[in-house]
Amino acid sequence: MTNSRLLGATALFCGALLVAWFTHGTGIVKNDPERSISIPDRLTVPLQVQAAYNDTTMFFRYRWPSDRPGIFHDVVRYEDGKWITEGNAMPGSNPAGMHEDRVAMMLDDGSVPEFSRYGGYIAIGAGLAGLTEQAPEEVTKYLPMTRNQLGKWDDKAPDETQANLRAAGYFLDLWHWRGGRSNPVGQADDQNVGTGRDGDEGTGSYSSNWDGDLKQPKVMFDVATAGYKALNWEEVSGGKVSQDSVYALIEGATVPFDPNAGWKNGDVLPRRILKPATGSRGDIGVVGQGRWTDGYWDVTLSRALDTGHPLDDKILHDHGTYDVAFAIHRDATGGRWHYVSLPQSLGLAHQADIMATRITGAQPEWSDTWSDVTLFYPGQVTWPMLNSAAHAGAASIAKGVPVKFRHSPEQLTHYGIEREFKDEIRRQWLLTLLAGVALIIAFGVALNASIASRKGA
Repeated sequence: MTNSRLLGATALFCGALLVAWFTHGTGIVKNDPERSISIPDRLTVPLQVQAAYNDTTMFFRYRWPSDRPGIFHDVVRYEDGKWITEGNAMPGSNPAGMHEDRVAMMLDDGSVPEFSRYGGYIAIGAGLAGLTEQAPEEVTKYLPMTRNQLGKWDDKAPDETQANLRAAGYFLDLWHWRGGRSNPVGQADDQNVGTGRDGDEGTGSYSSNWDGDLKQPKVMFDVATAGYKALNWEEVSGGKVSQDSVYALIEGATVPFDPNAGWKNGDVLPRRILKPATGSRGDIGVVGQGRWTDGYWDVTLSRALDTGHPLDDKILHDHGTYDVAFAIHRDATGGRWHYVSLPQSLGLAHQADIMATRITGAQPEWSDTWSDVTLFYPGQVTWPMLNSAAHAGAASIAKGVPVKFRHSPEQLTHYGIEREFKDEIRRQWLLTLLAGVALIIAFGVALNASIASRKGA
């Protein structure tokens, strides 16, 4: 009897040990496209920034690593008599390399008080496109006061309130350089974040190269200018198209599409037609052209200090102090699968995280001195969640404690990933707890049976 109890207790102990072993560290952090989850291999990326200005113009220079130049946003590929779109939005990197590289900068003059403390987090409201719990319609970045209730993406403040907020400067200026849709025409996309992420007044730099009725492109390359009517899919998807070649459908390089031009499998045309943006949306120019060389992008943007569009842009002044935050898309990623920074202070001719040097010439003569900024993958962390009981630091936010006083970029990226897998982590913790309790009980039973066996002997 005693021996059977001992054997049973030993079996219980071994079983509990195996349960504890197999339920611990089983790798719950996994890509899950159905829930819009894709974790990049690299969680932080360095960004270098320089800034300068003269009497009329502001300049920013950005430099960051990228394994290959993302100069195509999407394309159409000819295959067996049909044109197929390559480059649809998806979680994480597009396997065919379709999605342009980008650098973006949000800029504020102090009119959005939370921005200097929490940066882009304040613009991540509930329901945003790309979140696991995204809204049934597309929702882009928006600021908290543009909604009547925190966490209610569809409960927008009345139009009069929105207009008053805008007049008071409650919006973020967004400089958005696109490697495929703006760089070839020497511009960045001038946008803003308020009620949503919107383009400034005017027309953008890109339109669709697709005729939905005829199910074919609208234009193709002009052979007389480019030397070919189409690009090659293997070269495009392999990242082998040079920036020195004609690779964008811009004015002077296109002719109307000819369906009888002898198309063959693998012929490729960009799915965007480019032309310079107009109005306020065309305020930001590229100095020279953004260039990718030896694994790095080097992009310089310029804009008038005073664009004359105060409801779209933040007007900059000599010796002024501002707040900025940065983001990049690399490795053929779109949507929310980018890297972001904490807010940084910008000082025009005075000390700040990033100091803009005052110059007398028409353009800066850049030195080798950079401001280094660490960008991180943010995961799915929304502003409503950060201000809820689900976030241990909500009380600090209520007191206005800046995020950089409590967290580093490295900590924030791990927290963001934990939020993406919060249910799995909770379930794993519970299983491990139960297995541990069972192990303790089994050990106690086995120990008592062993003692009883020895007494019996």
